[in-house]
Amino acid sequence: MKYNCNNQYETNQARTKLDWLIEHKKLIEIKEIRAKRSLNQNSYLHLLISFFALEYGEMAGYIKMEFFKKICNEQIFKTEYKNPKTGEVRTDWRSSASLDSKEMTTAIDRFRDYASKEAGIYLPQPDDKEFLFHCEKSIEMHKQYI
Repeated sequence: MKYNCNNQYETNQARTKLDWLIEHKKLIEIKEIRAKRSLNQNSYLHLLISFFALEYGEMAGYIKMEFFKKICNEQIFKTEYKNPKTGEVRTDWRSSASLDSKEMTTAIDRFRDYASKEAGIYLPQPDDKEFLFHCEKSIEMHKQYI
């Protein structure tokens, strides 16, 4: 069941339900429901990555991992986990699918800043429809290279 904690009535319902579950020693899971990012935001990200890849001369998957995740957004994507058998601590990288809309906006902004300042590649704002169309057309024409 989902409860909106901004609503006092639903908050009271949630507490009552939780108390009942505890009293009856039930197995439960409590988790935060985070805002999902929009399909538009996801499409925009992949357009930027593909256009950067085309301009930079690399494959889009490489750009996404090495530039978008590792260079521009390490604080958002880098995670560590401990191997339960060996105890070895290993590095892993979150999927962009796990980001909420605020994290995705931050990540995209950092990538755009890096692209212009460090790589000399202008990546359009989401409202720059004319340049976004140009990017889409360029990507479509040269998709075999990215």
